[in-house]
Amino acid sequence: MGGILSLIRGSLAFVCWVVNTLFWVIPIVLLSPIKLIPVPVLRTAISSLLDNCATAWISINGVIEHIFHPVKIDLHSNAELTPKEWYMVIANHQSWVDILILQRVLNRKIPFLKFFLKKELIFVPFLGLAWWALDFPFMRRYSTAQLRKNPKLKGKDIEITRRACAKFKSKPVSVMNFVEGTRFKAEKHQQQNSQFKHLLKPKAGGLAFALSAMGDHINKLVNVSIYYPEKVPSYWEYISGQVKEVRVHITVTEIPDEMRGDYMKDRDFKIAFQEQLNQIWQEKDQMLDLLAQDNQVKQKV
Repeated sequence: MGGILSLIRGSLAFVCWVVNTLFWVIPIVLLSPIKLIPVPVLRTAISSLLDNCATAWISINGVIEHIFHPVKIDLHSNAELTPKEWYMVIANHQSWVDILILQRVLNRKIPFLKFFLKKELIFVPFLGLAWWALDFPFMRRYSTAQLRKNPKLKGKDIEITRRACAKFKSKPVSVMNFVEGTRFKAEKHQQQNSQFKHLLKPKAGGLAFALSAMGDHINKLVNVSIYYPEKVPSYWEYISGQVKEVRVHITVTEIPDEMRGDYMKDRDFKIAFQEQLNQIWQEKDQMLDLLAQDNQVKQKV
């Protein structure tokens, strides 16, 4: 019986999510060409309008969740957030559900989240066009073998990052970076021989380039730790009501001057930046461990 209810609940939620997505993607895509007009004030106004559409899109997704698959978010935060500030947001990454959780806990509290996406995701039906229209940065990572074969490609991804971040200086924005680069999997954790218990090793380059490109516009680091007490859910498990609770811990700190510099050319800065990010990641690992221990205590009670 429970399986049938989950199937019904998930199917209804999915249909509503699709309808809501189409409802907002159409005006977002139709309005986006106006940004090509070389008038800065007009571009900024249209970007704000598109972000407002996206914020409404996420808000209605929250209503759908509340109706069909309510999830308790146990949120702990020292954050004083505002939509009028620029933020760099980092989080651990375990599932596509992480994005839904981040949107739920941060929507309307900070500017609309802009994610760094793999270039291939632009071909996702409907969503790819919406992400492009909303100025999500599409990144192309080159392997060591590709760079060895074609040295001219070296630095291309950095230039793409700089161009993308240049668009974010005209109005407040939240730039989201999953610094692990991929979702946590036990086999990946083992292959990396990661020094962290709950995390993959952080990749410092993308974060360093983004902070450098944004300059003094971005001064706050929002550090989000997401913990699933039962198990890491799939998208279907989430929308079909199989996730009862998610725990989220958020800290907001100033971005120190020591985290701004030339990551490519300054070797000393590169080493220091990696050490600082590893320290942040060590503290996040300890927080996730505390959340896991707390969950074990609650299960025994």
